[in-house]
Amino acid sequence: MAKEAKNKEKKMKDNTNKKDSKKEKRHFFKDVKAELKKVIWPTPKQLLNNTLAVIVSVIIVGVIVFLLDLCFEKINTFGIEKLKTVVQSSQNEEADNVIANDTTEDNVVENSDTDNVQENIEDSAEDSSEDNVESTDIAE
Repeated sequence: MAKEAKNKEKKMKDNTNKKDSKKEKRHFFKDVKAELKKVIWPTPKQLLNNTLAVIVSVIIVGVIVFLLDLCFEKINTFGIEKLKTVVQSSQNEEADNVIANDTTEDNVVENSDTDNVQENIEDSAEDSSEDNVESTDIAE
C-alpha cells in the first residue's frame, strides 16, 4: 500500500509540474511580447542610413586591408629579389675565389712540372754529353 501511495504522489506531482510548465511557458511568451512592445524600432530612413554606414565602413576597411596586403607583397618580393642578388653575387665571388685558387694551384703544379721537365732535359743532356765524352774517350 505504501507503494501505491507513492505512485499516486508521483502522478500528482507530474501533473502539477506539467501544469506549471505550461503556465511558465505562457508567462514567458507574454513577457517576451511585452518586452518587444517596449523596443524602439528604427524608422525605415534610420535603418537605411545605418545599413549604408555599415556597408561603407566594411568597404573602406576592405580597401585598406587590400592596399596593405599589396604593399607588403611588393616589399616582400623586392626583399626576396634583393636577397637573391646578394646570394648570387656572394656565390659568384666564392666561385671566382675557388677558380683563382685552382688556377694558382694549377700554375704552381705546372711550374713545378715544367721545372721537373727542364731538370730532366738538363739531366738527360748532361748524361748524353757524358756519354759522348766517354765514347770519344773510348774511341781514342
